[in-house]
Amino acid sequence: MIESKYLKNDVKNIQRLLAIPTLQKFETESLGRLLKLSKIRRYDSNECIIREGDQDPWLYFLLSGRVRVTKEGVELFKINTIGDLFGEMRIVDSSSRSASVYAEAPTACLAINTSGKKGFGIADSGDRDVEFLLLLYRIFAEFVSIRLRITNEELVTAKRKIEELKQNKGQ
Repeated sequence: MIESKYLKNDVKNIQRLLAIPTLQKFETESLGRLLKLSKIRRYDSNECIIREGDQDPWLYFLLSGRVRVTKEGVELFKINTIGDLFGEMRIVDSSSRSASVYAEAPTACLAINTSGKKGFGIADSGDRDVEFLLLLYRIFAEFVSIRLRITNEELVTAKRKIEELKQNKGQ
């Protein structure tokens, strides 16, 4: 992994973030706050980004490349859409990482240190910070909802296949 220093709250970096569809919901001021907690991380193919069971505080937005999400060695899904979020479940529920994430190709991510809120004056500065955190959690909820819908579809398909196999075995 190659990692930048924490990003600066400047117009150039904010404009780059506004190019990411997911982050266009943020106001410029909120993006500036997000930048202070963020680094750019670059990974080689097959490099581990998140390890199942870890307790790290990082949240990721995909900037380029693609990633593979696995649990207990079984591939769950791939992420290849710029701006997609991953690593959010650990941030929402404070449990250990539920899956591993690997770069499938050279990959760049915006990595946000969610443990750094207090160190950057975000946790205690009032209503704007509440709005910022609510927006971040809304984005989490949207991504979790999309993934849950996909999982539901896969579960229905798997259950139908099991029933079909049971019926064929009984004939």
